[in-house]
Amino acid sequence: MGATQRLGARAEQIAADYLQGRGLTILERNFRRRLGEIELVARDGAVLVIAEVRTRSSNAFGGAAASVDARKQRRIIRAAAQLLQQHREYARLPVRFDVLIVDAPASSAPEVNWLRHAFEA
Repeated sequence: MGATQRLGARAEQIAADYLQGRGLTILERNFRRRLGEIELVARDGAVLVIAEVRTRSSNAFGGAAASVDARKQRRIIRAAAQLLQQHREYARLPVRFDVLIVDAPASSAPEVNWLRHAFEA
């Protein structure tokens, strides 16, 4: 695993810990399919949360939040449709798409910005 992958994995762990610390239950991690990937699937009460984790070393070009563009959203939505087909128990829940931005994941005090309802299907 290269340095970029390690940093991404660390950011995902920080985001998962952050969500768990706020009462969410992590159901799936790194749900990968040909049409897309979902980094975190969580349950927030009666809501299924599809969470994209982003980190960037620089805010050039709009930063991490701007990187979840329409194309990336479509890929996440397609992966979510596959997740719901494979896990019928999730299909009965309302779905929310969130983005978690992890700043300075390699530091001892990373910051997380949680964008609830970041986009809609």
